[in-house]
Amino acid sequence: MQSALEGLLVGFGVAAVLLGSEYLLLRKDAAERAAQFKLKPEFDDTQRRRIVSLARFCVFIPPAFAAAFWLIFS
Repeated sequence: MQSALEGLLVGFGVAAVLLGSEYLLLRKDAAERAAQFKLKPEFDDTQRRRIVSLARFCVFIPPAFAAAFWLIFS
């Protein structure tokens, strides 16, 4: 497999794990806050912005990994 393609796939995996773990942690925090006040669990504005900004960052991770793998392993 080409090194750039391998880096791209690894980058997608890293981005997915990063985004998924952040989402799960924020969902847990929202559920705890909702249980404390006996409300429906939902994200507040800060949490929504945090997820969106992390998703925007995760767009750049796969190309960066592809470039790094290409530079290092070629």
